[in-house]
Amino acid sequence: MALSGMRGLSVFISDIRNCQNKEQERLRVDKELGNVRTRFKNEKGLTPYEKKKYVWKMLYIYMLGYDVDFGHMEAVSLISAPKYPEKQVGYIVTSCLLNENHDFLRLAINTVRTDIIGRNETFQCLALTMVGNIGGREFAESLAPDVQKLLISSSCRPLVRKKAALCLLRLYRKNPDVVNVDGWSDRMAQLLDERDLGVLTSSMSLLVALVSNNHDAYWSCLPKCVKILERLARNQDVPQEYTYYGIPTPWLQVKTMRALQYFPTIEDPNTRRSLFEVLQRILMGTDVVKNVNKNNASHAVLFEALALVMHLDAEKEMMSQCVALLGKFIAVREPNIRYLGLENMTRMLMVADVQDIIKRHQAQIITSLKDPDISIRRRALDLLYGMCDVSNAKDIVEELLQYLSSADFAMREELSLKAAILAEKFAPDLSWYVDVILQLIDKAGDFVSDDIWFRVVQFVTNNEDLQPYAATKAREYLDKPAIHETMVKVSAYILGEYSHLLARRPGCSPKDIFAIIHEKLPTVSTSTIPILLSTYAKILMHTQPVDPELQNQIWAIFNKYESCIDVEIQQRAVEYFALSRKGADLMDILAEMPKFPERQSALLKKAEDAEVDTAEQSALKLRAQQQTSNALVVTDQRPANGTPHVGQLGLVKVPGSVNADHNLQNEGLAQENGTLSKIDPQSVVPTADLLGDLLGPLAIEGPPAVPTEPHAIIASERDPNPADALALAPVDEQINSVQPIGNIAERFYALCLKDSGVLYEDPYIQIGIKAEWRAHHGRLVLFLGNKNTSPLVSVQALILPPSHLKMELSLVPETIPPRAQVQCPLEVMNLRPSRDVAVLDFSYKFGTSLVNAKLRLPAVLNKFLHPISVSAEDFFPQWRSLSGPPLKLQEVVRGVRPMPLPEMANLFNSLRLMVCPGLDPNANNLIASTTFYSESTRAMLCLVRIETDPADRTQLRMTVASGDPTLTFELKEFIKEHLITIPTVTPSPVAAPAPQVAQPTTALTDPGAILAGLF
Repeated sequence: MALSGMRGLSVFISDIRNCQNKEQERLRVDKELGNVRTRFKNEKGLTPYEKKKYVWKMLYIYMLGYDVDFGHMEAVSLISAPKYPEKQVGYIVTSCLLNENHDFLRLAINTVRTDIIGRNETFQCLALTMVGNIGGREFAESLAPDVQKLLISSSCRPLVRKKAALCLLRLYRKNPDVVNVDGWSDRMAQLLDERDLGVLTSSMSLLVALVSNNHDAYWSCLPKCVKILERLARNQDVPQEYTYYGIPTPWLQVKTMRALQYFPTIEDPNTRRSLFEVLQRILMGTDVVKNVNKNNASHAVLFEALALVMHLDAEKEMMSQCVALLGKFIAVREPNIRYLGLENMTRMLMVADVQDIIKRHQAQIITSLKDPDISIRRRALDLLYGMCDVSNAKDIVEELLQYLSSADFAMREELSLKAAILAEKFAPDLSWYVDVILQLIDKAGDFVSDDIWFRVVQFVTNNEDLQPYAATKAREYLDKPAIHETMVKVSAYILGEYSHLLARRPGCSPKDIFAIIHEKLPTVSTSTIPILLSTYAKILMHTQPVDPELQNQIWAIFNKYESCIDVEIQQRAVEYFALSRKGADLMDILAEMPKFPERQSALLKKAEDAEVDTAEQSALKLRAQQQTSNALVVTDQRPANGTPHVGQLGLVKVPGSVNADHNLQNEGLAQENGTLSKIDPQSVVPTADLLGDLLGPLAIEGPPAVPTEPHAIIASERDPNPADALALAPVDEQINSVQPIGNIAERFYALCLKDSGVLYEDPYIQIGIKAEWRAHHGRLVLFLGNKNTSPLVSVQALILPPSHLKMELSLVPETIPPRAQVQCPLEVMNLRPSRDVAVLDFSYKFGTSLVNAKLRLPAVLNKFLHPISVSAEDFFPQWRSLSGPPLKLQEVVRGVRPMPLPEMANLFNSLRLMVCPGLDPNANNLIASTTFYSESTRAMLCLVRIETDPADRTQLRMTVASGDPTLTFELKEFIKEHLITIPTVTPSPVAAPAPQVAQPTTALTDPGAILAGLF
């Protein structure tokens, strides 16, 4: 701002700067405000110059932090001045002093509009700047159409159009419901042809905001964005003033790639190929240099390109190249680059098939744990936690334990929690798990929560083979001269319960155990003394025949604490003393603790609260503030007579699920083709049991379900597309106003053949899945991604499992922040073979739109298969031993999708059936083998033979054999469903003939079967 000639303003500023303290400054400001107020009262005597000078003084005082509660009218009046100096100060001061709801702004709307539609470019820029800074609703209603006309006008200079684009962006962000952008897709496409890079950059910012709310309307802009990237990547027609350290307009490249990330996919092969060529050039041309500014610009482009590569689910070669590039970054000396490399490598973990590539950099990531910068150490810890699996769990956990001794206190609690969770999830055996947790307590006892040692106790109690080993390790730790109090707790508990198992070992007699535990009594707090008293009582109970000396020592301790001021200690001492006089009855009263019911570990919730989601930091803030959840897990527990009673159909309900009862009393649950069946609300009761086993089954478990009454499932022939109906089953008769993107049935079938991908997508949310399967256990991670700049609220998730699966979904937040992604793990256990499908009942609210979707989850039969290669020596004896029904079933399958034999072999491999070439002498036949895992069958070998007719590829003969009749039938039907053509028209009402062998009883009473049925 030009202040030359304003002597009074310059003197005032000099006086303020010369003040010795705050009090002098305040007195000088009060004096000046009084003078300005006096002059404004006689406004008629003020010249334009004086009014301008006093308004500048008001702005300066306001910038110093003082309240200016007068003179607003004078500032607004200057907007209508005919000369630039007065109009400039009017616009600037009005923008600073008045908010969007100030009444005085209404007086200036007509003047501002006159300046916008006028021909004076300077006045247009002043008006657009003020409107963009204030961005009020009244401004949007009155001025947005004029700003839009200005943006697309060919007669305006680029400077004005650039400001018009930014002004419209501000108005749209503040008031998207007021600014009318209908039909703007063609205009935006025209703006993307702009040659002026300033206008193009501003227009791209506007496009990012538009596609974030509705990308469907702007598909025509997608190829234009790719062409812009091509132009910039080749440095074509880029003026020198837009080249930053040799990089052509990095800010425009970043905005363009961000806009492309709002489109779900790129269908056109030419456009996709061109885009990947540009991304390849960015990846190849980015390296670390000494110039910091160039590094910042090139890395901004690079990391946005990495995000786009992940979004587009690029080929594995490009993903490998991205990981290799990040691997170079985490090895450089510059800490900022190392931090970005670690953070983006953590994001890459969300992409399928790259975890093995990231493992190659495990040594360098572990080295980053020792970095002087704590932020880098945190990122390295997050990355190690995310990349850990069965193959590298031992190495990573051991490194974390070594690092624990030297880690910062700020990190030790998170480090301890993550080490405990990894040890539990990926333990090769329970003895190793016990070793890890005891080492954890020994090295970082102050930072180990009670939940961790509670979990050890639960494992030891539930596994008899582990009890002697755990007692031996606890005894060894007690020999140390100084141990943490948490170690005293867990050791005392374990030895109290199981020290009698060590009685024959030297130094492990009851008297020795008592002596070494009693040595720790003076060093512990009052919260630990009750545990020690219980241990003494247990030791006395296990000492048979009774040792009088030991008995007197323990009785003396009980007598000592009978008068303790702590009520808990006093009560235990009195009761144990009385019980110890019962003689032989003491054995029954103080018997060993029974096995704990299988429960979800409390560590799971703590892990979610402490987990750092580096892909979206806003998701971390959501977890930290999360107090309620709508995650519900339903298990079927219908008794043998089929009549439900209270507690049979149970809910695991987290406090805060205020809508659960309302949801349960809705019309019912959708069946296979959308038909509804009622569920009695009286049979549904909540349970308060919130603890659980991280890898274990649900806490609620009941007897196997039985066939329901004939009216429980009603066949429906009204749905013209059964495949879509199965994939997205509606509840009630409501139709969502928000339609899904893409074919949901195709997404489901694709996920049946692979372990990661998109399950569901609409304009507001994307639900992705990444799964890991090990024997009869599975772990799915649901990625709930908010695609918009507004939060998704009232988020609810309900898992409806079939009777053969135990499923447990972790906490789902009620709100997903803008542009955030939330991860929700889902644990699965397969109990027996079945083709029934689990269903995710998911709903959320965006604005006034309430969206509800019933989605089948790809926890299907082939996920519990493990392909195995068999030789002729192994195959034929097994094949002959499984003779005839029901262990070996044969069927001629008609209506098969015509496919060459290699394509059928690829399909079988996708279904986890390993094709064994050379076993069948007929080249037109296939033989496949696999192993099926479930809790009932354990590992069960399955053999399949396919006999094809080269003259008619639409039919074949299939023979399936296994050692379990149910498995044989279910596997045969499962393979048949993937071989025949998926129906796309209304099915014929005539039922197909039943197979020779009756289908085993299917539990149609469970919610998953009612909702999804068979495929």
